[in-house]
Amino acid sequence: MSDLANGVVTGPAAPVVSGATNRERYDLLTEVRVHDPGAIRRAADARTKRSLSGDDGRLMIIAADHPARGANGVGDRPLVMGNRVSLLERLETALARPGVDGLLASPDILEDLLLLGALEGKVVVGSMNRGGLQGAAFELDDQFTGYDAQGCADMGLNGGKTLTRIALDDPGTVATMTATAQAINELADRKLMAMVEPFWSSRVNGKVRNDLSADAVIRSVGVCSALGRTSAYTWMKLPVVPEMERVMDSTTLPTLLLGGDPDTDPEETFASWRAALALPSVRGLVVGRTLLYPADDDVAAAVDTAVSMVR
Repeated sequence: MSDLANGVVTGPAAPVVSGATNRERYDLLTEVRVHDPGAIRRAADARTKRSLSGDDGRLMIIAADHPARGANGVGDRPLVMGNRVSLLERLETALARPGVDGLLASPDILEDLLLLGALEGKVVVGSMNRGGLQGAAFELDDQFTGYDAQGCADMGLNGGKTLTRIALDDPGTVATMTATAQAINELADRKLMAMVEPFWSSRVNGKVRNDLSADAVIRSVGVCSALGRTSAYTWMKLPVVPEMERVMDSTTLPTLLLGGDPDTDPEETFASWRAALALPSVRGLVVGRTLLYPADDDVAAAVDTAVSMVR
C-alpha cells in the first residue's frame, strides 16, 4: 500500500539484474531487454517510492538527461557521456551517497537504473522534451519526445521535467511553450510535479545561447510561471546567476538550482551554490555533469560536497 503524502512506500524490490562485477550487471541489462522487456514495468510497480517533499522539503537530485539531446561533452571530453557503462557506474555511485534524494533522467537511463535496483526509495523525475537536439536548426522547437504525464504516472515517478527556452526571434518557441503548458496541465491533473527549466535564449552565430543575466532569468521565470491552467504543482529549475537574491524575489514557486556546465573552478561553483541555497524559496539542487564528471573523477566526494550544502 502507498501513501506518498506520508513518506516512504514500503516493500523494497530486489534488483532485476545482479552479477559479480558491474560489467556483468550491465551486460545483463541487454539480456533482460531482449528476453523479458516486461521486467521494466514490473520493477517500476515494485519499487519503493517516497514523497517529493520528504521530511525536510529539501532535494538533492542527480540529473542524467544530457545524452538524449546529443549533449555528450564535459569540458574538453566531447563524448565522455556517450559511454553508457561509465555513466551508469557514476550514477550508481552518486545515487548511493547519503543525502541524495533521487534522479532526473530520460526513459532509457532511468529504466537501466530501475533494473539495477538503484532507485529504491528515491524521488524520480522523468525528462519530457529532448527533441531540441543540441546544434540543430530546430533546437528551439523542443518537441516532447520523452516522457508524457501519463507515462510518469504509470511508472510511479514523482513528476516530469521540461526545458523551456524562450527566443523571441525563433518561431519554434511558441510550440515549446504550448507543449510545456499542456504538460503542466496534465501533470497537475495527476498531482505530479512539473519541473520547469526556463531560459531567455537567442541564436549567436548560429548557436543557441542562454542569457544568464538576472534580468533575463527574471523575465523567463515570469513567462514560465504563468504557463498552464494552474501553478499548484509547478517548480522552477533555475541557473545560479549574479544577483540571485533579486532573481528569487521574482517567484514564490519552489525552486531547484541547476548545476550548469562544469567549466568554472569547482570551489567558485560550490560557493555560488552555497549562497543561493540560503534563499528561502530555493529547495535544493539538480546537478549532473559537474558532479558525475568532476575534474579529479572523484564522484563520491563531489556529491558529498553538494549534499552538505543542501542539508
